[in-house]
Amino acid sequence: MTNVTTTCRDLSELLPVAQTACRLLFQECYKAGIRNVFVTETYRSQERQNYLYAQGRTRPGAIVTWTLNSNHKSRLAWDIAVGPPQSLYDVVTLNKVGAIARKLNITWGGDWLGNIDRPHFEVKPSWRIPAGYKLEGEVRVPSNSKMQVQLIVKEEKSMSNTWNPGSPAMQTAAEAFLVQAVKDGIIQASHLVDLQNKQMTTARLLGLYITIDERRSTK
Repeated sequence: MTNVTTTCRDLSELLPVAQTACRLLFQECYKAGIRNVFVTETYRSQERQNYLYAQGRTRPGAIVTWTLNSNHKSRLAWDIAVGPPQSLYDVVTLNKVGAIARKLNITWGGDWLGNIDRPHFEVKPSWRIPAGYKLEGEVRVPSNSKMQVQLIVKEEKSMSNTWNPGSPAMQTAAEAFLVQAVKDGIIQASHLVDLQNKQMTTARLLGLYITIDERRSTK
């Protein structure tokens, strides 16, 4: 049996729709430069909800919830907090996250009338990613204040954007050009290695040509 005094911060305990919504929210926070937020609770059993509801009523302490029927127990809600250097429930930061949530059609407790709950976010089972948004990579959602939000996007490499010289002579000329640039200290040798291993994109090679030409012209 789960200890009613312990919070669950495991994102996998939420329904898939809520997991996706939470990850999208944290991704957009990351892109907005808000990276010191973290999850403090996801799923909450009815027993724990009863325990929290009793606080400030039949049990000592300040009131922390006004309901016995939370969407936490439906696995559709999560709470967050703010890491250093801000305070744990920094209003400015939570308001910024709340504004992002509105754009994503995620319900924010800060918009509720009467019982404002800024750390709280939830979705309905019918929630879908809004038009114009998508998960752009692996979103790492922190579960404590020592971690930061991360968005890991893997570079897509395909035959369509990988540089294809068309002839061995062009490949040789490109290699010679980069070899000299490496010797001149203009670029790192890793660029040459990628070209030789056919991991160089056309756009990247063009960018190197422009960079090398500009640096040589200023010498």
